[in-house]
Amino acid sequence: MKIGMVYTGTTPELIEFVEREVKLKIGKDVSFLNYADATILGEAREHGYVTGKAAARLYALYMQAIAEDADAILNLCSSVGETADAIQDAANYMGVPIVRVDEEMCREAVRRGKTIAALATLPTTLEPTKNTLRRVAREMGKEITLLDGLVDAFGADQEVFKKLLIEKASEFINKADIVLLCQGSMAYAETVIEEATGIPTLSSPRFGAEALKKALERKGVL
Repeated sequence: MKIGMVYTGTTPELIEFVEREVKLKIGKDVSFLNYADATILGEAREHGYVTGKAAARLYALYMQAIAEDADAILNLCSSVGETADAIQDAANYMGVPIVRVDEEMCREAVRRGKTIAALATLPTTLEPTKNTLRRVAREMGKEITLLDGLVDAFGADQEVFKKLLIEKASEFINKADIVLLCQGSMAYAETVIEEATGIPTLSSPRFGAEALKKALERKGVL
């Protein structure tokens, strides 16, 4: 079983975390094809959206994974989630599903709460995640209220990062039903945020791994 893992920016810690979650869901007999292009996120940050050229580079990573016999692809960047959505028909035609790491997390947030605080370090991640939350809420026939939790912590070390996230999440005590961490790189702070605030907190890697498992089951290879 080969899984294409597409990042627009990553760290060894995030790769290890995500791969562990995937192995927990689909078994240890899996190999990973890792692809990353930090210029995609950099260009999205500069322009405020995923440009056509950045999307083309993202799609090139998907095509490389398919050419190298990936059974499925896990898209790890929420900033380009809507861009990933746009190629789903072509991916399905080629028999290689592209799974968003964050969509099932968004569905779980909508299932569990009406007021959702979305935490992110970049507007280019926050806004697409909010769009996904609104879309899945419509699909599920629910009304939600979204609270912005933009945190100036991009590039901070882990301890400072956790401290800033806790401070921001604490602003939503008695206001939010759920705290949602928009970026997979925030996952290691999930437990400490929930413990510090008492607000149920969700991060994407384990939900992405579960969605990947379901996609492989639908494909009939798992």
